[in-house]
Amino acid sequence: MTVHAATVTPPGLRREGDVLVLDLGSGENRVNPDLLATIGAALDEVEATEAPRALVTTATGKFWSNGLDLEWLGAHHEQVQEVVDAYHRLLARVLGLGAPTVAAVQGHAFAAGAMLASAHDAVVMREDRGFWCVPEADLGMPFTAGMTALLAARLPTRTAHEAMTTARRYGGPDAVVAGIADEAVAEADVLPRAIARAAALAGKQPQTLAAIKRRLHADAIATLQAPQVLGA
Repeated sequence: MTVHAATVTPPGLRREGDVLVLDLGSGENRVNPDLLATIGAALDEVEATEAPRALVTTATGKFWSNGLDLEWLGAHHEQVQEVVDAYHRLLARVLGLGAPTVAAVQGHAFAAGAMLASAHDAVVMREDRGFWCVPEADLGMPFTAGMTALLAARLPTRTAHEAMTTARRYGGPDAVVAGIADEAVAEADVLPRAIARAAALAGKQPQTLAAIKRRLHADAIATLQAPQVLGA
C-alpha cells in the first residue's frame, strides 16, 4: 500500500468584505524567513488598503504556529540574530498596526507563535482542542527583552508570570479566563467569529488607531525594535 504524505497548504491572503484574511498555512507554520516575508507582505497590503480595513490571521489544521523554526536556525547559524531581530520587529509592527487585528487560533500556538497571536488586538481560540503556550522555561531558553515586554504589555500581570515561569498550556476556555484569549468557540466558528470581530471595527481611522496603539504600547514596541540579546 502506498502512503501519501499529507499535502501542506501554503500561506495565502484573501479578502472577505472589509477584512483581509491571512492564512498561515496547514503545516507547523514555524517562524523562519519565508513566514516572516509572508506576514510582512500581508501587512504591507493591509497598510495599502484604505479604510474600512482589518486583518484576521488564521491557519489550517493542527497548528496556528508552532514557534521558531529551530531546524532552519540550526542550519543557518550566521543568520540567527538577523531572523530573531526581524521576528521581534514583526511583533512590534503587528502590535502597532493601524488596523484592527484578530488572531483566529484554530490549533496550537506555541512559543514564538503564541507571542505572535498575542500581538494581535484580539484572540479567538477553539474551545475543545489546541493550546496557547510559551514553553521557554521548560526548554531552557530565557525570554528576550522584547518577548518579555510584549507578554507584559498584552497579558494580565499574574497570567504573564504564570505563563512564563511555568510553561502552562492554556486551552481555549482557560485562556479566556486568564485574559489570553477573548473568546473560545467551536472549531467551525473560530474564523467566522474572528472575522465578525474584525469587521465590526474595520471603520476605525487608520492613523488615529495606529497612534493610539503605538502610544499605548510605546515601551514594548521600542524594546521589540531594538536588537535582541539571546540566551541572557
